Amino acid sequence: MTPKHKKTSRRLAAKTAAATITLCLATGAGGAYAYWATVGAGSGAATNGTMATVTVEALVAGDTPQSTLVPGGTADVAVRALNPNSYPVQVYAIRGNGAATADGNPAGCPVTGTGVTFVNPAAPLAPTVSIPANSSVLITLPGAAIMSTASLSGCQGATFSLPVTLEARK
Repeated sequence: MTPKHKKTSRRLAAKTAAATITLCLATGAGGAYAYWATVGAGSGAATNGTMATVTVEALVAGDTPQSTLVPGGTADVAVRALNPNSYPVQVYAIRGNGAATADGNPAGCPVTGTGVTFVNPAAPLAPTVSIPANSSVLITLPGAAIMSTASLSGCQGATFSLPVTLEARK
């Protein structure tokens, strides 16, 4: 080939490539236009819903932790959580929210000043705890209660209320 023929051949190839790209783009745009044109038009609206408060509720029969609290020791804490929403939620955190109190005024154990404290588990909770829509679940927090060695012996075997705040996310 002569140098002039090579130059013409390169120009032709470049023009052919440009035409092919343009054709592909035009076909793609035409396809997109046809799709949108055949789907039609409509209207809609979206709003942010308000999540109902996920609450801690009273324990029911059988909702007992598997360990017993003794002075200088730790025990599991059982928390029953209710999800009133129409969708499942994930419990992100559970935090102590006040002083522990002894239930039922046990002999030899003051109602307040029991030496029992709640240990906040790390957030997010692990393993993950999900609550199905419109239902409740029992959450067991291993070792989340601690009893001081200064606690009175009468507090051994007592049941304690530990006020907590529960954080849930959609």
